[in-house]
Amino acid sequence: MADGSGSADNLYKSVYKFRQVLSHIQNDYVDEVDTEELSETAITEMLAKLDPHSVYIPAKDLEITQSQLEGNFEGIGIEFNIFKDTIHVVSPLSGGPSEALGIMPGDQIIKVDGENVAGIGMTNRKVIEMLRGERGSKVEVEIKRNGIKELIPYSITRDVIPQYSVDVSYMVDDEVGYIKISRFAATTYMEFKEALAKLQNAGMKKLIIDLAGNPGGYMEPAVKLADELLSGNQLIVYTKGKEVRHNAEYFSQVKGDFETGPVIVLVNEGSASASEIVSGALQDHDRALIVGRRSFGKGLVQMPITLNDGSAMRLTISRYYTPSGRCIQKPYESGDFEDYQMEYYERFQNGEIYSKDSIKVNDSLTFKTDKGRTVYGGGGITPDYFVPLDTTTNSRYLTRLFNSNSVAEFSLKYADENRDKLEKISFSDYKKNFEITDDILDQLKAVGEQNGVKFNKSDFEKSKPALKDYTKAFIARNIWKNEGFYPIFNQQNEIYQKALTLMHEADKLSVQ
Repeated sequence: MADGSGSADNLYKSVYKFRQVLSHIQNDYVDEVDTEELSETAITEMLAKLDPHSVYIPAKDLEITQSQLEGNFEGIGIEFNIFKDTIHVVSPLSGGPSEALGIMPGDQIIKVDGENVAGIGMTNRKVIEMLRGERGSKVEVEIKRNGIKELIPYSITRDVIPQYSVDVSYMVDDEVGYIKISRFAATTYMEFKEALAKLQNAGMKKLIIDLAGNPGGYMEPAVKLADELLSGNQLIVYTKGKEVRHNAEYFSQVKGDFETGPVIVLVNEGSASASEIVSGALQDHDRALIVGRRSFGKGLVQMPITLNDGSAMRLTISRYYTPSGRCIQKPYESGDFEDYQMEYYERFQNGEIYSKDSIKVNDSLTFKTDKGRTVYGGGGITPDYFVPLDTTTNSRYLTRLFNSNSVAEFSLKYADENRDKLEKISFSDYKKNFEITDDILDQLKAVGEQNGVKFNKSDFEKSKPALKDYTKAFIARNIWKNEGFYPIFNQQNEIYQKALTLMHEADKLSVQ
């Protein structure tokens, strides 16, 4: 009782001191100050002293942050990019109001509600703020379209736009199905179920789940997804916190749609949180082969707390543990956010991304899977099969083409100018027979030059095979969306390509 009383007393004294300081600043400081901004800075810094994932979210950012996880938002329904200081429509989103009105890929948004938005330094955030809005509200846009001199006016009634976290699902061959999940949102589990059913109807017997680059999100859909693949009453993940009320265990409970059959999960240094829950559970129960590179190592659980002005904070309340007892969270020093973030880049510097022998494993933190295989704690999920980052076609020129948006810009332009011809052929025909010629690459180089990317012959020759695949993939995306993009893009995906050679190993693992 005395401890609790003392703790409460200390809290009161700290709050009172903070109020005193803020009051003196407002009343006595020599210049005018924004006390609200000072308070927000103090809150941000205070949370940063705790751990890398306890964060403050200002009210103005909360809607965008939540919509990325809730699975939908209200707006006009376009995917856009900014090229040469102009908003280009990459694609109208399926089922959205822009698609219904006939807005097309390649359209350029010049005016929004009568205000010029071209050539004035628009940012992604500003575009989102202008185009998103309540369902039923209207926004007037004026669009420039190739081949038409006058701007085309559209009055768009905003609506709920579904956001998808399963980017794509397709059959690799007669037996192997592939599902790419970009994050774990409220709708992820149902999206995964639909994708799984589609592939099973197409004859799928073996499954690749791509979680590379997936930063996580909600825990519940991750648990449900793992449950689809695990039989019986098996532990999926558990949490431990300072308070007993934050301790929990999650088990597989329902009969899943793919409890038998080989599974491979792809992970890399960008796979975090919910991605690590799934891959850790499937690895510990020997249900899936994990292929790729060591995952990020985010095993801290945050509780969202809404504050009185509409802002929010996410406060860490516990840690995740895999079924074998591994703590997913990598080590960190409280308040040292910069070093924590730099650990990701240190993996490149210390060679871990390129060599299995450079992976830092803690030999004192060894655990056993159900079948007795050794797995390691100490942060992140170490894959069963390591795949080094392929740098054979990398070059500074290739990187600059991507960083300047030149590949995306050219691909959108090419697809727009050749849309009639491309839409007359099937994707399978395009994938098999369409060639990125030297003439097409010359056009891409010209776009790069316009964007300040100086041509480098030796870099170009080194990167040419990858550049051909990437350009072909991005053109396909503008015609067939992700269903056209990923089957071609994955030809340069070293983790995916390695997984295709390991299905026999996953097959052995799946035998109970």
